[in-house]
Amino acid sequence: MGAENYTISREFILLGLTSHPKTRLLLFVTVLLIYLLTIFGNTLIIILVWVDSQLHTPIYFFLSHLAGMEIGYVTSTLPQMLSHLLNGNVAISLVRCILQGYMTLGMGSTECLLLGAMAYDRYLAICHPLVYALAMDRLCQLLLTTFYWTVGFVFSAIYVLCTFHHPFCAIVINHFICEPPVVLKLACGDTRITKVIGFGLSTFIVLVPLFVILTSSGYILNSVLHMRSTGGWHKAFSTCGSHLSVVTLFYGIIISMYIVPQSDSTPDRDKKIAVFYLIIIPLLNPIIYTLRNKDIHLAALKMLKRL
Repeated sequence: MGAENYTISREFILLGLTSHPKTRLLLFVTVLLIYLLTIFGNTLIIILVWVDSQLHTPIYFFLSHLAGMEIGYVTSTLPQMLSHLLNGNVAISLVRCILQGYMTLGMGSTECLLLGAMAYDRYLAICHPLVYALAMDRLCQLLLTTFYWTVGFVFSAIYVLCTFHHPFCAIVINHFICEPPVVLKLACGDTRITKVIGFGLSTFIVLVPLFVILTSSGYILNSVLHMRSTGGWHKAFSTCGSHLSVVTLFYGIIISMYIVPQSDSTPDRDKKIAVFYLIIIPLLNPIIYTLRNKDIHLAALKMLKRL
């Protein structure tokens, strides 16, 4: 078939994770369990932050937005993935492919920015506690979150439009979702400008928040080292440790997918990497942020007593 026929078909074929029926069934059960746990964990965080007045602080405000973003993130990808695992290779229309790529990239971009906002919040709380309440008031929280959601989805729109304006020489995508960098590999003609635009946008959306996180962590570490109180040390490390765990996982994987040059010698590389930031990390986020968090524990106990 020529490139024109592929373009007229207006659909792609997603290969999914595997073609083995027994493996697909096992993965279906695993992914379904992860999806339900992810929805439950992040929904619980949103409810606790909403109903408990003790959690009406900037860090939990950002955390509730992160939880909501994770719910949208997995819901835009995993239901279709579950369908693929049951039915094998599945056709997806061009419009659905564009929408999925837009939503997935928009949610991921917003997460990058929100993690940076949370790091800046911890820097103010620990290094400048006297001005923290004024600097991070309700208006500032709303402006920051609105800005980050807007920038994340504008970035996604530009990346997706640049990717899908090309004609495509093939329709078979070796992935379980329509991720723009993977779809771009099927494009005909010269894609160098699109790749440069994608690289520039990805570098900005990933490395700027990462710089904020690392800089904030450096200032926090310096402030902690000057603390005389052992309790202060413990509280600071407990507060920032979970955040750095998420950052190490998320940014490391995202950089390897969107910024580091990729080799065509490993065709399954993209979808193997995507499993981590589309499936594993959204499940780990609520666990990491709540496992050692006494405020969340107390809020959960209060809610259980009320029930």
